[in-house]
Amino acid sequence: MPPSLDFFSNWWEKEARRGTPVVVTMENPNYSVVEIDGPEAEAFHHSNSMDKGRGKNAKQFTWVLLLKAHKAVGCVAWLAAALWSLPGAIKQRLFSSRQRDKPGKAKMLLKFIRGFLVLSLVALALELVAYWKGWHFQKPNLHVEEIEGWMHSAYLSWLSFRADYIAYPIQVLSNICIILFIIQSIDRLVLCLGCFWIKFNKIKPRVEGDPFEGDDGSGREYPMVLVQIPMCNEREVYEQSISAACRLDWPKERLLIQVLDDSNDETIQLLIKGEVSKWSQRGVNIIYRHRLVRTGYKAGNLKSAMNCDYVKDYEFVAIFDADFQPSPDYLKQTIPHFKGNPDLGLVQARWRFVNTDENLLTRLQNINLCFHFEVEQQVNGVFLNFFGFNGTAGVWRIKALEDSGGWLERTTVEDMDIAVRAHLNGWKFIFLNDVKVLCEVPESYEAYRKQQHRWHSGPMHLFRICLPSIIASKISIWKKANLILLFFLLRKLVLPFYSFTLFCVILPLTMFVPEADLPAWVICYVPVCMSFLNILPAPKSFPFIVPYLLFENTMSVTKFNAMVSGLFQLGSSYEWVVTKKAGRSSESDMLAVAEREAKSLNLSQIHKGASESELSELSKLKEQQQKASAPVKKANKIYKKELALSLLLLTAAIRSLLSAQGIHFYFLLFQGMSFLLVGLDLIGEQMS
Repeated sequence: MPPSLDFFSNWWEKEARRGTPVVVTMENPNYSVVEIDGPEAEAFHHSNSMDKGRGKNAKQFTWVLLLKAHKAVGCVAWLAAALWSLPGAIKQRLFSSRQRDKPGKAKMLLKFIRGFLVLSLVALALELVAYWKGWHFQKPNLHVEEIEGWMHSAYLSWLSFRADYIAYPIQVLSNICIILFIIQSIDRLVLCLGCFWIKFNKIKPRVEGDPFEGDDGSGREYPMVLVQIPMCNEREVYEQSISAACRLDWPKERLLIQVLDDSNDETIQLLIKGEVSKWSQRGVNIIYRHRLVRTGYKAGNLKSAMNCDYVKDYEFVAIFDADFQPSPDYLKQTIPHFKGNPDLGLVQARWRFVNTDENLLTRLQNINLCFHFEVEQQVNGVFLNFFGFNGTAGVWRIKALEDSGGWLERTTVEDMDIAVRAHLNGWKFIFLNDVKVLCEVPESYEAYRKQQHRWHSGPMHLFRICLPSIIASKISIWKKANLILLFFLLRKLVLPFYSFTLFCVILPLTMFVPEADLPAWVICYVPVCMSFLNILPAPKSFPFIVPYLLFENTMSVTKFNAMVSGLFQLGSSYEWVVTKKAGRSSESDMLAVAEREAKSLNLSQIHKGASESELSELSKLKEQQQKASAPVKKANKIYKKELALSLLLLTAAIRSLLSAQGIHFYFLLFQGMSFLLVGLDLIGEQMS
């Protein structure tokens, strides 16, 4: 029985060792262990540092070597246990997947990968026979007496066919992808240089004077602000998001909080109603809204809320997703930027993730999102006054929303849709890199994969819809070029296209068709440099540069599939799956506050002043909670596209090994292993 696979759930996990430091002395054969604890520790280390000049005796040196050897043996044992448990994990995942899979037709991309894999296996078998026969993969000078039977003749015919008919189209496609790769790399380099310029010159949006001082100097004036929290079946995070919104430091009479609940689970609806009722009893101006017909997903939810009659009394609207927790001074850090800027339509804050150290998947997501905010959003905000709205942690001027047509239900990226339309209408955006809002990133690969599918299919769907409007708009030509060429085509279409085509299709092909050459700098040097630039905003992630590079190439199959489905409006282009949350957004101090408030607020305080309908809902909720059964445990999935690509890349690695291609072999080997781990869902949260 192989050992447990629990270590995969803590893969690459950061372990901060805490405890009492230990000093080992070897002044005599009987060594002593001294534990240092308390304030005397610092004094002990200070006195001990004075003895650094003394030479170490042989026994001390031997003991240090033994400790290092013990650590090395532990690492080797851990690696051996991992390799021993991997086959068992593969067998278990394949068996459970076979039980869950339903019969159905394979999708087009999966069929293509499977066909490609079969052809590569046939080609590898032929090359292995040729290598065993000593034909050396080269086309010799053909003479009748040199041909050794029908197999040799078939092999020589294959060499001639691939050189004359296959190599050229592969080389052309390879050159196209290399050109796109270079253009995208230059764009990333320019963004990084812009970020360095901003840091060097300390450029950031600033507010002059007291933004809340009245025009006549008498008293302080606060604009009317509407806070919206759209959610759908957010059992894990609804309480902390509502709690954070209700703690915003703003005059109560100038603030209204809308909890926009699209949940179809009655238990969750009652839980959210109870939370809203609790804060309402405390004097917070908060209301609960629930739609009977959930159309248009999040866009439809926001559109319905903005159609309320009382919204006309408000000047700004702040939007927070269910897992976001703004700090109490969030509004006082964002709203002042609107004063004196009548053309300013949006102020966007940065996200700060509280679960980045949960597993390897969350660490790799943190690298991408830190680059997105630190570089892309900040540079575009400073130099262009335009960027894609992130859908949450932003404050809109309601007039800008109305002038741009409001929320539309035509795509799954309603945030990007409204941002593009506002930009076409002349509104400007500001990004505040110093204002951060707590949130969490997906911890399971399944949730992350679905999120990335929506984030990459939606923009292409939106591009099809918005292209005529962009061309016909009255903005300058260079702004149109930025929207079409950079914002949509280069960063949303070209990136997933060349990543998948170059590293998952062309590279394995060149192993079986060596006449089509792919330079080593394309495979290794430039991608490593680009990964280095991506990691700069998250310097603590430098040890993960190689896993990051491999994982980004692994995700290219998901992003490419999503891009194609959005561009050609296939079935999954208008599919919205709520990202699964773990409820880790609250930090320890916020949990302490919640516990203190729970102790100070009992059920009788909620009942006091509540209406009969609220009392009936609370009693019904209590009954349902008592009858609630344990949650159903989910299991990790098997991802067939990733598994098929792993076999394809490992097959190509074997072929490159026969040709003694060093860099190609190592890249294909590690990339194939990366696809294998992702295909077996061994990255991210491990579920029973």
